[in-house]
Amino acid sequence: MGDMTDDATRHLYFGWLDFSLFGLMLGFSALIGVYFGCCEKKLESRVDYLFGGKNLKILPVAVSLVASHFSGITLMGVPSEVFYYGSLYWLVNVSSTIVTVIINYIYLPLFYRLQLTSTYEYLQLRFNRSVRVMASFLFTVSVLLYIPIVIYVPALAFSYVSGVSMHFITPLVCIICIFYTMLGGLKAVVWIDFLQSFVIMVSSIAIIVLGLIYAGGFGRVWNAGVEGGRVDLFVMDPSPLIRATFWSVIIGNIFSWLNYCAVNQGMVQKFLALPSLNHAKQALLLFTLGIFIIKTISCFTGLIIYATYMDCDPLKSKAIQRQDQLVPYYIMDTAASIPGLPGLFVAGVFSAALSSMASNMNSLAGTMYEDFIQPCLRRKVSEKIASYILRIMVFIIGAICVFMVFIVEKLGGILQLAYATGGVTSGAFLGLFSLGIFFPRANSKGALAGAITSMLALAWIVVGTQKSYATGTLKHVPLPTTADGCSASNVTLTTTTTTAIPIELPDSSAPEEPFILYRISFMYYTMLGTIILIVVGLIVSYFTEQPDPDMNPDLFAPFIRDRILAKKKVTDKEQEAETELLNNSNNRKMSNSKVEGSAM
Repeated sequence: MGDMTDDATRHLYFGWLDFSLFGLMLGFSALIGVYFGCCEKKLESRVDYLFGGKNLKILPVAVSLVASHFSGITLMGVPSEVFYYGSLYWLVNVSSTIVTVIINYIYLPLFYRLQLTSTYEYLQLRFNRSVRVMASFLFTVSVLLYIPIVIYVPALAFSYVSGVSMHFITPLVCIICIFYTMLGGLKAVVWIDFLQSFVIMVSSIAIIVLGLIYAGGFGRVWNAGVEGGRVDLFVMDPSPLIRATFWSVIIGNIFSWLNYCAVNQGMVQKFLALPSLNHAKQALLLFTLGIFIIKTISCFTGLIIYATYMDCDPLKSKAIQRQDQLVPYYIMDTAASIPGLPGLFVAGVFSAALSSMASNMNSLAGTMYEDFIQPCLRRKVSEKIASYILRIMVFIIGAICVFMVFIVEKLGGILQLAYATGGVTSGAFLGLFSLGIFFPRANSKGALAGAITSMLALAWIVVGTQKSYATGTLKHVPLPTTADGCSASNVTLTTTTTTAIPIELPDSSAPEEPFILYRISFMYYTMLGTIILIVVGLIVSYFTEQPDPDMNPDLFAPFIRDRILAKKKVTDKEQEAETELLNNSNNRKMSNSKVEGSAM
């Protein structure tokens, strides 16, 4: 790879074949939307539009679940994370496995037992409508914060490798995504995800194979990662103030993944689109396997990039201006000699982003209709009119997210940014369901108070943390990189730009450390928000009224449900015994009265 880094400032662009492959991906996606929206079956009801008629197949749904998660944040953010901070992020596979077991035995049976069409219906059954609306609001905010990040990542990659302005390509591609989501509903989203997942996998595997060839094989890649400290998974420091450790990645991501997989409307909606609970459990297992493969591929891609540029960091040599550009730079640097491969990879990045965008727009449109629009309608509308309203909502949501992409552009660190913005609402969201499912004593006042407190607390922490980054008072020191292996021209260039990656040095004039909560690892944000909600919710519930003692036991986790049913059975037996005792006493009194009457 020495010849590739000799001129780091060169910029390679797409060829005609790259543009053709990218265009084909978008064209096929649009055609699938047209097919399901116009040719196969009219989507004239909410069940058809939001749940695909509840007769989807296991494999397409499982692949769609994986594709929805496999956004550009994974494709571009994770390799960059491994290059600069090591492969600790791979431990998220441990978290996802633990979460799969929890979902399999607690959350999926609960939602299927209640036969809900929305996760928010549970909150209304368990608490009241105000709590449901609160959760819908949290979901709306989280999606409107998340989708722009998902769109920004591939737009950045495409702009870098094609020379086309990000401000042009973003609206163009999003219009196509909005178009097929509006037309085809969930069924189109699932099958487009199925198609796009093959583009993602083929492009990712091709890049890995090519990267291994250029880097000198698996052994050299692994040895380079070990020597550079990129494969150390056992950073066992328990401090929550360290950016990433063994504990923060596993424990923090258990909460993040529970929020994403167990109670997120977009995920649950796809599980509920399957005919039975057994089908949903099988899809869950396939989803976990797919996530393991994808996370491993993304982390290994980061190791390959490190082995390639271990002596010439593109950021220090000023070949790129920010860490997020590392992957597209690597693609053009290594794969430009193979016609079509860069286009295939960027098409894969965009496929992942469009999958996430489409799924979230579809589920958010359903949520907003059920909880915000329908209650305001003066009369009940037909299912056909409802499906048209859902399409309009998809369009509005998409337009808002495209606009917000240009705000995300001003921020940085896509993986950390995704966790930070999601943490504002995800902790409160997961906390609401956890409070209801695991704590029978909790009531609606506690749930509302906890949700508001959790969201405000996390918003304060995230804003304070981002401000600390902006002012330079908070810095995360990356693992060492060097530009010593770059050409002379780049070394000269590097001497004036070595501040591209901040390094903390002892300095008596350095600003004071930021407030301790601003230094908490972003991996813990969801966990922190969940704990705040549960603690506040239980305290408020304790000092307010008792919940209804006759609540449906099916609203609780299986082991809580069994305890409630057992207690109810004992209570019923006691009541039967008391009733029988009372009847016997009355019978004796009546008998005595008759005896006394006869004696007289």
